[in-house]
This record gives sequence, structure tokens and C-alpha cells, in this order.
Amino acid sequence: MKLDILAFAAHPDDTELGCSGTIVSQIAQGYKVGVVDFTHGELGTRGTSEIRDREAEASSKILGLSVRENLNFQDGFFKNDRAHQLEVIRMIRKYRPEILLVNATSDRHPDHGRASDICSESWFKSGLKMIETIDRGENQQVWRPKAVYHYIQARYIQPDVIVDVSDFWDKKMESIYAFKSQFYDPNSEEDDTFISSPTFIKGVEARAREFGQLIGVEFGEGFTVDRTIGTSNLVNLL
Repeated sequence: MKLDILAFAAHPDDTELGCSGTIVSQIAQGYKVGVVDFTHGELGTRGTSEIRDREAEASSKILGLSVRENLNFQDGFFKNDRAHQLEVIRMIRKYRPEILLVNATSDRHPDHGRASDICSESWFKSGLKMIETIDRGENQQVWRPKAVYHYIQARYIQPDVIVDVSDFWDKKMESIYAFKSQFYDPNSEEDDTFISSPTFIKGVEARAREFGQLIGVEFGEGFTVDRTIGTSNLVNLL
């Protein structure tokens, strides 16, 4: 299956929090989008990896993803090395997307910045024919997506691009709450975490409203880029 957009995430729920509004908006326009999670979030304080897997499946249906896979990397301990890059390269070549959406370049959780680095290097190396990868017993053809966009997560980063997600905000929130084990529940007896605070989701909304205001809409999602963006059609830019 060839995808138009492939999103990578260090943990299940990273894409939901960071760029699910963009994902839904692109799917609504007829594009095929998939997600590849690095880990099962097994180091998370709340819930279990099995619960996170079920929540990821539920969110995938809400978003309308064409595919979702998990690379089974070790949560908290995966590295930016050859073995992990080859797995990411294999996914890029398998789905041949035009665009990658990947974790923030730096963030509160060290896995996020490390995942970002792995994806940036793998994006380049996936276009090198001397790097061989195999999928289902067959040698893969090289493929390098046209662009990489890093979604912004817990820490504020000045965006290079903001996507209007106003019409898809409710669907974004529905996908986030599919991970109900992770977020605020007054009846939960599990330990409190950074994201289980009742103010955390309010912060997600406040950030989206701030980004939206910058481009004159209600809600926006911000992205940074590794390379300068170019266009031949200024009319399509807000």
C-alpha cells in the first residue's frame, strides 16, 4: 500500500496529541495516511502496554488511518543507531509516502527528540541505494519522501508551518480520549502523571488556539522543518 503521509511516533498517543487534526484534515481531502509507533509505551506510569495497544487501535478507527504498525522498540531505551534506523527505513520504503510527520526535534520526554533524530537520518538514508533492506523476503526499492515535518509537543517551539485544523478539532479530541488510561480521570486510583493532570488537555487546547490565532483561524497545529519550504503557487498559501 502506498501512502501519501506516514507519521512516526515514539509512543502511542504522540501523533494524537501532536498532529491528529492534520491527519484527519488530510484524510478528509482523500489522502491516505498511516502511523508507525516506535514503542508500546510500556514505561508509562498508567495502564499497561496491552491497554495502550487497544487504545491505539480505537484511535486508528476514529482517525480513519489506512494502516498502523508498531516497531516494538524498547520504550525509553531505543537508540539512534544502525539497527533502529534500518527499521524506520524499511517502513518508509514499504509505504513510500510523499510526506513524513515525526516527533518534535526536542521535548520534555527524551524519547521524542531521539525519535526525531532517527527519522530525520532515516529519511535521507532511505534514498540511498547502497543501503539494502528486505520486507517480506523481497529487496526494497529506495524511496525518499519529499518533505519531513516535525509536530510540536509539550515544549513550545516556534512553528515554521501551521495547519488549520478548526473543522477537525472534535475528531482530534476524540482520538486523544481514546487513550483514556493516560489522561485525567477523577475516579482513577493510579499515580498522577504530567499528562494525567486536568490542566494538561487545557494546555493542548490553549496551544492550538494560539497557533490558530497566528493564521487567523480557531485551531492550528504547528510543525517545524529541517529544510526551507519552497512553492511555485503563492495563492495556495494562507
